[in-house]
Amino acid sequence: MSDPLHPPRKTVLSALRGSFLTGLVVVLPVGLTIYVVWALIGYIDAWILPLIPASYQPDALLHHYFNTDMGFPVRGVGVLVFLVFTTFTGWAARGLIGRTVIRQGEMLVDRMPVVRSVYSGLKQVAETFFAKSERSFDRTCLVEFPRPGVWAVGLIAASAKGEIAAKLPGGDEMVAVFVGLTPLTSGMLLYVPARDVVMLDMKPDDAVKLIISAGLVYPLPKEALAAHLDK
Repeated sequence: MSDPLHPPRKTVLSALRGSFLTGLVVVLPVGLTIYVVWALIGYIDAWILPLIPASYQPDALLHHYFNTDMGFPVRGVGVLVFLVFTTFTGWAARGLIGRTVIRQGEMLVDRMPVVRSVYSGLKQVAETFFAKSERSFDRTCLVEFPRPGVWAVGLIAASAKGEIAAKLPGGDEMVAVFVGLTPLTSGMLLYVPARDVVMLDMKPDDAVKLIISAGLVYPLPKEALAAHLDK
């Protein structure tokens, strides 16, 4: 039997294992973040760069002005072009000429049966996510799902509107709640009575982390977080 007053000394192997696990906790998030950002930049570049003429490609410009050939692709140029183009398009769309061009383009799209449905749906989703006049997905809650007594973390999308609000039985105020499925590759949209929704102080980002990690990453309360930062 081991003496509780004199615990056994750690072996070299256990010490190395502890150091490895500690290093893994530090390195893994940093490495995965760099990998995801690098892959995302490469995806955008692969989508944007083919649209740029060959004479204006990064490799061609470097060879022309600096007389050098890069042995690896220059990443980030497509992202920069996308940001500049999107910003310029938004600035132009606010003017009279831009609004006129957009209106004429939408009138043309309305004459195409399949394209009209796809465009109108995507436009409505984009306006819902980026509109500043209405709050969406900025509140978290708990809802009983998939049966009473079992609770799921959800995001408040909006209040029920239009035909859905008119035809839902009961006459109670209904809210649209998005319940994500681990690891958040899909989810379900539920219309729940507002009185049955338990609101949370948790931020949407923390709720997404909780869902993605299958409950392993739980946000610290404000008091615990402040105490942790003061250490």
